Parts: sequence; structure tokens; C-alpha cells
Amino acid sequence: MIEQKTSDVQSSYDRVAEEYVRHIYDELRHKPLDRQLLDRFADGVRGTGLACDSAATWTVARYLSSAELQCAAWIVAGMVEQARQLNPGIEFHQGDMKALDVPEEVWSGIAAFYAIVNLSPAEVALALREIQRVLQPEVGCC
Repeated sequence: MIEQKTSDVQSSYDRVAEEYVRHIYDELRHKPLDRQLLDRFADGVRGTGLACDSAATWTVARYLSSAELQCAAWIVAGMVEQARQLNPGIEFHQGDMKALDVPEEVWSGIAAFYAIVNLSPAEVALALREIQRVLQPEVGCC
């Protein structure tokens, strides 16, 4: 059931990728609280290594990159092409935040603003364990 729900969410984002760009490209401009939280996150990890946006889309990665963070994003497949075209300075990968294809302790920080909301409680636990696995322990959190 969990895998089916994850697949449904990914498929939904894949289907709306182009439409998403047209309507949500600059959505953070209208979200002052989200920007404030992301600025705080950026201040906490700037200069410490690679920060990651683990989400279905790429809007947070774009914002963090503009805050002078070295940033990569793990997003759904349908968004990768759109993201790469619109944000050439950011690495984009298709992946699953519950099973990231990266070594342990490689990222200085992870923003998962609009991703965890799509997970069941059991999946949230898996995602948080995976986040803990890939974060550098000495960086800390904001």
C-alpha cells in the first residue's frame, strides 16, 4: 500500500510537471514564512558542504541556491527535465527520500519542506532515519 501511494504521488507530479512550472515557478515569493525558515536553514549550513532539497519539486533547491548554498535536489522523475532546464547551476536527481542513493554523512543539511507531507506515518519514520544517515553529524541543525 505504501509503495502504491508513493507511486501515485510521483505519477501525479510527473503528469503536472510542465503546468507546475507555469503556475508555481516563483511560489516562494508569496510565502514569507517559508523564506524566513529557509534563510535560517541556509545561514546554519552555508559553507559546510552540500545542502539537499528532498522534495517532489525543485522550488526550494532554487531558492537555496540563490542564497549561495551548494545545493542538489532529489525530486520526482517528471520534474528533473524541467528543473535542469530552468536551473542549470543545480544538480537534480530522481530519487526516494526513504532510500537515498548516496553514502553516509555526505550532506551538511536537508530541506524537505514539501515532501514529508506526502508520506504516511510509517514512511516519515523511514525518511527521517535516511535523513539522519546521510547528514554530517558535526554540522548541527538550525
